[in-house]
This record gives sequence, C-alpha cells and structure tokens, in this order.
Amino acid sequence: MLKLSEALNGWQPAASGAPPEPLTLLEAGWEQIVGSKVAQNSRPTRVADGTLTITTRSSAWSHQLSLLSEHVLHAVAARLPKAGIRAIRFRVGRLSEPPGRPQRPARRNAIRPPARPLGASADAVEALARFRRDVEAERGARESAGSRECRRCAALMPPGADPLCPTCSNARITQLTAATGRLMFEAPWLGFAGTVALVGGLQEEEYERIRSQLLAHWWRMLARARAAKQLSRDGRERLIASSYVLLQSRLKPEEIMPATVRSILGDELHDLLYSEV
Repeated sequence: MLKLSEALNGWQPAASGAPPEPLTLLEAGWEQIVGSKVAQNSRPTRVADGTLTITTRSSAWSHQLSLLSEHVLHAVAARLPKAGIRAIRFRVGRLSEPPGRPQRPARRNAIRPPARPLGASADAVEALARFRRDVEAERGARESAGSRECRRCAALMPPGADPLCPTCSNARITQLTAATGRLMFEAPWLGFAGTVALVGGLQEEEYERIRSQLLAHWWRMLARARAAKQLSRDGRERLIASSYVLLQSRLKPEEIMPATVRSILGDELHDLLYSEV
C-alpha cells in the first residue's frame, strides 16, 4: 500500500469525468496540513480553476485560516505539486464528516422510569411529626429550666437574659435611633419629654446617647464647611446649624438670642453661615 505522501506526489490530473482526486487527497491529509484543532472546524470542499475553496464553521475560523493562507498554499503545493492550486477562498457553511470517520449512532430515546408520585409518603409524614414532637419536648424542657421567650420574636433565651434577644434588641435600637434622630433635626426643642411621647419605649439614657452622637456628627459637618470657607451648593449647613444650636442649648426657638447663636457656633462659622443671609 502506498503511503499518503507518495500518493499525493504521484497524483496527475485525471481525464475528464473522473472524480476530483485532489480534493479527496486533501481531505485525507487535511489534519496534517492545518493541525487537528483547525481541521475540526474547516474542510476543503472544492478545487476549481487553480483555487481551493475551504468551508469553515464560522467567519472567525475563516479569519483564522486566512492568516495561515501562505502556509496552506505551500503545504498543498508540497503534497500536490501538479494540482496547480494558486489561491484560496473561504466560505462559511455546514461541515460534513471527514472521510473514514464513523458516523455517530443515532441516539435512542432513553426509557425513563415512571415518575414517583409527588405526594408525601407515610414515612415522611411520620418523620415530620416526630421532629415536631422532639422540638416541642426540647422547648418544654428549656422553659422548665428557666428559659423565657423574647418579647418580640418568641425565641427562647437563657435564664436571666434581657427581655429581647440580640437580633430584636439591635433592630429596636436601629428603629429608635432613626425615629429619635429625625425628631431632633425637625423639632430639637422637644427635649426628652416631648420626644418620648412620640417615640414609644424610648429611655432617657438612650435619648442622651443619640443626642450626643448626633451633635458630634453635625459639628463635624459644620467644621468641614468652616475649614473650606464655603457652604454646600444647597446650603444645608444653615439647617443643620439651626438644629444644632437648639439641641445643644436645650432652648425653645423663641428663647434663642443672636448672641447665643454666635456663642455656640463661633464667630468664623457664624459669619460664614449668616453674613449673606
């Protein structure tokens, strides 16, 4: 049997009507010419008038092969010196299986086992009931040992714990801080007595903690404006300064005197805020 290289070198143009031997030989040696990866995504499909047509899976593969055109032409000329192939053109299309590759067997429809009913089985129902009984028994034992429920979510807590579990306690603090802070900005003259009437459950020490934190936050904003020697475009510092003076002094608006405002804010900040008003 002749080797592939010998068969390629010995090829001569066939008589009219004979099968296109150059194409057959190129198909057989295509992987050797372009490599296995490119060969999986391209195929020589026609030889006519000195031009080899190569079909690819996509325009991207056509572009990739166009970069290898010179290499392909030299490789084809080395294998088929008498074929007279001088140019290559590309087209995108469906690729047929290369010669000699066995066809994939048709996939048979898999026979699936019958679907199981979606309803809960007796074992699952019994397991769920047993789990519920175990949970209730555990809860009863903990209550007998002195555990008590969180006032908000009813989660069991150890004996002597706070009325609220840590999660509910944090949620309460967040809600109280937001509601109290809003009132301190909008109506800072209310004080603790007026604020607790609108924010249920607020304790005086909580009020003072929120007041101190808010005053410190507001003063940092005012100090930045003083250092920059300019206010924000919307002039929000004036609103903050008004609430700051009232909350800091614990006075009602009608009791505030200009000297009080200047004393609390300082001359530089006072002039920056009100010199153009």
